[in-house]
Amino acid sequence: MNSMLDILEASILIVDDLEADVMLFEQILRRAGYNAITSTMNPYDVCALHLKNRYDLILLDLQMPNVNGFEIMQSLREIEKEGYLPVIVITAYPEERLHALKAGANDFISKPIEIAEVLARVHNMLEVRLLHRALHNHNAILAQEVQERTLDLQLRAIDLQEGYLETIFTMTRAAELKDEDAGAHVQRISYYSRELAKILGMDEKFIDTIFFASPMHDIGKIGIPDCILLKPCGFTPDEWLIMQGHSAMGAKILGESKSPYLKMGAEIALNHHERWDGSGYPNGIKEEEIPLAARIMSICDIYDALRSKRPYKPAFSHQKALNIITHSDGRTAPAHFDPVILANFQENHQTFRDIFDG
Repeated sequence: MNSMLDILEASILIVDDLEADVMLFEQILRRAGYNAITSTMNPYDVCALHLKNRYDLILLDLQMPNVNGFEIMQSLREIEKEGYLPVIVITAYPEERLHALKAGANDFISKPIEIAEVLARVHNMLEVRLLHRALHNHNAILAQEVQERTLDLQLRAIDLQEGYLETIFTMTRAAELKDEDAGAHVQRISYYSRELAKILGMDEKFIDTIFFASPMHDIGKIGIPDCILLKPCGFTPDEWLIMQGHSAMGAKILGESKSPYLKMGAEIALNHHERWDGSGYPNGIKEEEIPLAARIMSICDIYDALRSKRPYKPAFSHQKALNIITHSDGRTAPAHFDPVILANFQENHQTFRDIFDG
């Protein structure tokens, strides 16, 4: 509750075209201990005075020449941003009371006035007004605290995201140290995947995530012995089983994470060697059982691998790589790829060439 001192210090504006009525209200209020009283007999001054002083209460006579109290209340409603009109109307006509309340007034004083009624209504309305203002200020403080907390959470999210990205860059640098050609490969993969996701009409969040997640597709190769990973000729059956293990190993390295980048990275690492026709590894899943990000990554991975020099093969031209993907060479076949993704790859193959050549 507001203290009596707070109420007596509240600012009050008296508006009446009759000087005698103004003086009477001033005298009643000052004798009751109210100190911050302003008055005017010019109704045209009310809005300007309220804009300047933001009165806690306005005593407003309804019947004045040229501009009546209802018009003044309408103007006050347009400038009172808090949505609370601190007005007590003064009227000698009972039929005007309901009209005034509907127009936004909070209370009324009847003429001829009674001192006890004036003081009771002024006290009650000031108490409500000050409580309303305190609530408004409290809500403003809460809104500011919420805004600050939201900003703090956003900054924390940025820091967390930067931490995730630093983890990604650290792991991809490990791949570069292991195999320089593979390092260049994982960098290009980001751009292939992002462009293909755009072409497929994916949303910005997916596009951003696959850009950072796709370079981690072969992170499991960190655990493959160099004598197998860098072998210049074909693998023995046992060696091939070890090589295939890099998919599951990559998913295990990335593990269970709250980061959308690492989650998609694990998903891609595990599934990017799966094939649309079910002939891939490690689980032999097919079609839409394969996550979309892995289906996108698969064709990007194959294209770049065909274009790149490897211990077991020379680098192929763009046209030869395109022909292998779209017509087969015995190892790679169109049936390995999502038909929609393959069609978009064919239609936009020059984008892939430009990324590799760039």
